[in-house]
Amino acid sequence: MKKLIILFSTVLLIFLTACGGADETEIETITLADAGWDSIRFHNSIAQFIIENGYGYDTEVKPGSTAATIQGLREGDINVYMEVWTDNVREVYEEATEAGDFETVSTNFNDNTQGLYVPAYVIEGDEERGIEPLAPDLRTVEDLKNYPEVFEDPEDPGKGRLINAPSGWAVAETIDEKFDYYGLGETFNNFMPGSDAAIVASLADAYNAGEGWVGYYWSPTAATAQYDLRLLEEPAYDEATWNETKGTKFPPNDVVVAVYKDFPEKAPEVYEFLQNYETSSALTEEALIYMLEQDADADAAAVWWLKQHQDIWTEWLPEDIVEKVTEALE
Repeated sequence: MKKLIILFSTVLLIFLTACGGADETEIETITLADAGWDSIRFHNSIAQFIIENGYGYDTEVKPGSTAATIQGLREGDINVYMEVWTDNVREVYEEATEAGDFETVSTNFNDNTQGLYVPAYVIEGDEERGIEPLAPDLRTVEDLKNYPEVFEDPEDPGKGRLINAPSGWAVAETIDEKFDYYGLGETFNNFMPGSDAAIVASLADAYNAGEGWVGYYWSPTAATAQYDLRLLEEPAYDEATWNETKGTKFPPNDVVVAVYKDFPEKAPEVYEFLQNYETSSALTEEALIYMLEQDADADAAAVWWLKQHQDIWTEWLPEDIVEKVTEALE
């Protein structure tokens, strides 16, 4: 009996050890980051459709601020981040990659712009709409301080309102520094909206009324595709000046796909797919415009985009996975 107990215990220990090993090397649900803007949601939906239908994994999305989702990627609570705007989070990005907390696997797109925008009619007028130029000599961010009346703050008449990024976005701190560097505080208020949707709503209201509006935004977005906007000028990017004051153009910003450090071992075939993932600002804006015009969510836009661009995404995948994804699209 004693020998049987020892034998049973040994078999049980081997079984439990094997189970434990499987848990450490396998993944059932792949978690992606949603940092709060439409383009990352669209790219999440593209990746999810392919991962679920092509590779058979479950997926989920974890929402949060930029800081929270980047930290989640560092700690392994998030497996995949489809849109890391590397220069907006440069310090933590470099620290995390050097420490090996996560790995950059591909560049999603790098033909993007960001900064402070005004509607084109503010500078040029709009003859068709009967709008005279509101600030014909406005060219630079620093020029803004001369035009508070054009961008009047409805809650503080006499001062202008500059629309910043939402407080949870890393770039909001950059706009704060620019606001101070260019001396805008004398004639402007630095207004922080609650969300991306709030920025777009304020822009749409001003644009439809032909009124002044200035605020942070970036491309590719549905807003920059829909509205005729002008990016206000700043001095050419200089790394030393940027690091000290942020008083230059935004630096070139690679928007990359990154994964948690153990992802290549836990889902090597999906890792290989993500290594091949590459789009562009124009391709991303196509989907964002579709979402706007069709009142569609990111999942619907992803299906539409995959049907429109089979020549692109099929290059990312092996033939057997292409067949599975194609069948799911039918």
